[in-house]
This record gives sequence, C-alpha cells and structure tokens, in this order.
Amino acid sequence: MQPKPILLTAQLIISGLMALMMSGIMHLLHVGVHPGMVQAWLMTFLTAWPIAFVLSLGVGPLAFRLAYALAGKRP
Repeated sequence: MQPKPILLTAQLIISGLMALMMSGIMHLLHVGVHPGMVQAWLMTFLTAWPIAFVLSLGVGPLAFRLAYALAGKRP
C-alpha cells in the first residue's frame, strides 16, 4: 500500500485529469464548439474536480478491494 500523502496526491491528480477530460468531452458532445466554449468548459471543470476528488476518496478503497478480489489476492 502506498503512503497516505502519496495516495491522496495521486487521487487529487487523477480526479483532476479525469474531471478535465470528462467535462471537456461531455461539453463537446452536448453543446459543441462555440465562441465561449473554453470558458464554459473550465467553469464545468472547476465544479467537477472537487466532486470527483471527494467521490474518489470513497470509491478508491472499494476499487482496490475489488481489484484484489478479481486478482485472487489479499491486500
């Protein structure tokens, strides 16, 4: 298991990258390209990132347990 500061930093980075990419993709799919797209995308990202981070704190341990179970190993 990773040290807690490393794990939290990784979750912060992963959730930020996922929120950035997902908010951009979903914005393009639903609204398309328009003059205010970048500003709207960044506002959506700034809303999504903290939500994604908090959710990752709850889902992360479950995901690790499931991964270990699927691999047939114990943590």
